[in-house]
Amino acid sequence: MTSMPDVESWPPRWMTPVPEGATFKKAELAIDFIDTFGVITKDSVSGRAGSKLVLRDWQKELIRQLYAQDESGGFIAKTALIGLPRKNGKSALASHLAVFDTIFGPAGGETYSVAATRDQARIVFGEAKRMIEAHEELRDLTKLYRDAIEIPAKGSVYRVLSAEAGAAEGLNSSAIWVDELHAQPNRKMFDVMSLSMAARGNRAHMVSITTAGVKSDSTGRDSIAFDLYNYGKKVSAGEVSDDNYFMAWWEDDGPHSEPETWRKANPGFGDLNDPSDFEAAVRRTPEAEFRTKRMNCFVSSALSWLPTGSWEACEGDVTISPDEEVILGFDGSFSGDCTALVASTIQKDDEPVKVQLVKIWEKNLDTDDEDWRVDIAEVEQTIIQYCQDHPKVLEIACDPFRWQRSMQVLAELGLPVIEYPSTSPRRMVGACAKFYDMVMEGTGSIIHDGNPTLGRHLANAVVKQDNLGPRIVKESRSSPRKIDAAVACIIAVDRATVARMEQVVPQFFG
Repeated sequence: MTSMPDVESWPPRWMTPVPEGATFKKAELAIDFIDTFGVITKDSVSGRAGSKLVLRDWQKELIRQLYAQDESGGFIAKTALIGLPRKNGKSALASHLAVFDTIFGPAGGETYSVAATRDQARIVFGEAKRMIEAHEELRDLTKLYRDAIEIPAKGSVYRVLSAEAGAAEGLNSSAIWVDELHAQPNRKMFDVMSLSMAARGNRAHMVSITTAGVKSDSTGRDSIAFDLYNYGKKVSAGEVSDDNYFMAWWEDDGPHSEPETWRKANPGFGDLNDPSDFEAAVRRTPEAEFRTKRMNCFVSSALSWLPTGSWEACEGDVTISPDEEVILGFDGSFSGDCTALVASTIQKDDEPVKVQLVKIWEKNLDTDDEDWRVDIAEVEQTIIQYCQDHPKVLEIACDPFRWQRSMQVLAELGLPVIEYPSTSPRRMVGACAKFYDMVMEGTGSIIHDGNPTLGRHLANAVVKQDNLGPRIVKESRSSPRKIDAAVACIIAVDRATVARMEQVVPQFFG
């Protein structure tokens, strides 16, 4: 196909602003470089291998934003995240810009292609080598090795790195290109590479180009891709000010079988990729996978309890004032899991229940601290302080397992503690069914503030079905994917929908 994409390919759904006063001299140089040396390295919808690579208008605008400079000539954005669905030219664009960074970067520069596996890292690196091999001028300028490209005249080098290769400390990176960030098993490699730019100041940048993936990594916490995505949305929305961070993310969460949805999510739709491929894929691909790879959405797993996008659809502007009647749901542990406190307003006619995660205590699984324990005193003080700030807390509904002493302390202070055993299957079946129905009814029944940790714990929950009915559980006893905040939320909402009809009788724990 030869048609150029229409103007709706830009801007993406989420894009952080570039500050006023930015200059684009280096960006224009990068565009000219690709216009001169760009080459298609393998047969695709966009052309035959060996033919000239033509930048699309949206790609040029992306490069301008990405390479925006401050008054000193340094990069404004030292860290960048670019999100594109599959088959929108991610690898080709990254490989050409990585070569540009190596040639036009500082003397003694170090450029790296980084991925979860060495084979994945070599995809971008391999395209870079084929680009150089296609032009005599570039061949004369470089020395090509199996896993490195050297610029002898500048003392600069471009290398491949992968998470599976182990530690990458001691580098002095000037440009880092991370391919498929979503596949990183944890955030260690990202953090090490980010620190490796420290000595370069604003003359270095780290760019991750990825498709959406799982929300949680191997540790059970938010994946680095999902974490940066959520942060970028906050910067894009003006909730956080950070000129040093750039994100451009294409996605659409409309009906997954509609061509209009595909077009909105894919800037190269009908140009760099073929609509007929989408038509075939949507018939044979599970919806969750299709939304992730073709629509670039972070979705829950196929085993998840809540349907894709249902919890996100309940997000809104949520503030719980001191004048509102509140239920606190509490699910706690000492070590293996985590402890969570969730607030829910009392259900009233024609008003949705408002939900907020008050606080979560969760072990940092990126460390080897085997002696980690929840700070019990801090948990107790947090509950006390919340009740002081919100004098109309009607109940503190608590699973008492291992927390009897704390609940007795709170009760002796006059706080309205009640026992709510979340391990009771019969109780949780009804509470889960009620919560599910409210979520499916949308913001008319329940509304939350979009807290990503609460969303992650709900997404981690899977369904257990037995003769009593369905209820949420962890995917396995040993799974690092926690659901404690989800349990606390369900407890709070369950009590918030019945507390008006029951007399609150504090229960003492002995």
